[in-house]
Amino acid sequence: MKTKIFLAFIMVATMLSCNSEKKDSHEGEKQEEHGVEGAVILNARQREALNLKLGSFQMRNLTTVVKSNGQLEVPPSSSAEVTAIIGGNVKAINVFHGDKVFKGQQLAILEHPDYISLQEDFAEISSKLEFMEKEYARQKELFENNVGAGRDYQQTKSEYNTIKAKYEGLKSRLQLLNLSPDKVKEGEISNTISIKSPINGFINDINIKVGTYVDAKDILLEITDNSAIHADFMIYEKDVHLIKEGQKIHFTVSNRHEEELTATIFASGKEFETDSRAVHIHAKINEKITGLISGMYISGHIHTDENYTRTLPNDAIVTEGTKSFIFVLDNESMAEHDHAGHDDGDESHEEVENHDNDNDDGHNHDEHANELNEENDEMTFRMVEVMTGLKDEGYTEIKLIDPLPENTQIVMNAAYYLLSDMGKEETEHDH
Repeated sequence: MKTKIFLAFIMVATMLSCNSEKKDSHEGEKQEEHGVEGAVILNARQREALNLKLGSFQMRNLTTVVKSNGQLEVPPSSSAEVTAIIGGNVKAINVFHGDKVFKGQQLAILEHPDYISLQEDFAEISSKLEFMEKEYARQKELFENNVGAGRDYQQTKSEYNTIKAKYEGLKSRLQLLNLSPDKVKEGEISNTISIKSPINGFINDINIKVGTYVDAKDILLEITDNSAIHADFMIYEKDVHLIKEGQKIHFTVSNRHEEELTATIFASGKEFETDSRAVHIHAKINEKITGLISGMYISGHIHTDENYTRTLPNDAIVTEGTKSFIFVLDNESMAEHDHAGHDDGDESHEEVENHDNDNDDGHNHDEHANELNEENDEMTFRMVEVMTGLKDEGYTEIKLIDPLPENTQIVMNAAYYLLSDMGKEETEHDH
């Protein structure tokens, strides 16, 4: 009897042991499906919420750096103050503040009786010149043939040259006023003149109103051509010896702190500002970018040598104790995950079809399908240990402990969130 009881006990113990091993094996498989050790998995919705950005290492100079501030400027040839050649009353204004204008475009119209007088004088002198040209030619011919007196020839020549000079002067004045001398000769007299743009650009300021009188010295409008804008930095006396033409400047504009631009020095001042003991350096902006306005505040740093090193933004690096880590896109885990997704695809598809049969409303089916797509569109990010070096302007030097493939995609921001999310998953697994 005792022998039978003992055998029964052994059989029960064996069955319990087998069930325990199967359970442990099943739990291990579930844990392996949930995630990869030292990695975190994010679906499309999570990545969008984090505004997750992927990129690669950037080669930057973090050694000898001169920091400087300044503002955006345009060269003198790209800025214009429009005035009237002769005073008059404003009859019309054809532009508005901020308008883009082209060279020769009519900006405003002035009117005044003096414009009429000027055209009348030109028409009169034009008729006299026509008569004097014929008289001068006749006296010259007589003089050369020893028929006319030399005195008459000289007097006619003097009068002809005087009238011709006055004619050319009045003609130039009409052209400055944008009036046609040929039309005036034909008797077309205008009581208005056009104020035209001397350059391409944008209207920065309008200092006139309809009906007001403006003098020749008054500034009517101001125009700036921002296409020729450049960076103007101030370099203090202690750093002047480090600066030379051709050096590159990394800088940000006051309203675009997250966007870094580059410029190349093409000229530098040769004398110090009295108050600040600094010189101006001018740099051509390398990127073609819109929205830059003269006078915008800029802050930058100039690399005075060619010592470039591998770097990442500070937000791409996390620390645990004395160690530093980055997160990289794990393509191998993604491939395994995609393969597993295909194996379960028939099962998921069958689940969606069953759900669709139970619900006549197709809208619920679409929502469920979208949720499945977002969950399946997952990316695995693996934590990699690195060593850090110099830091400057939001970037840190990176030294790899183990090499990475050249095309490795690196998380450029939100690395601390990934670290905390990974820690949360490990805590859940422990429980």
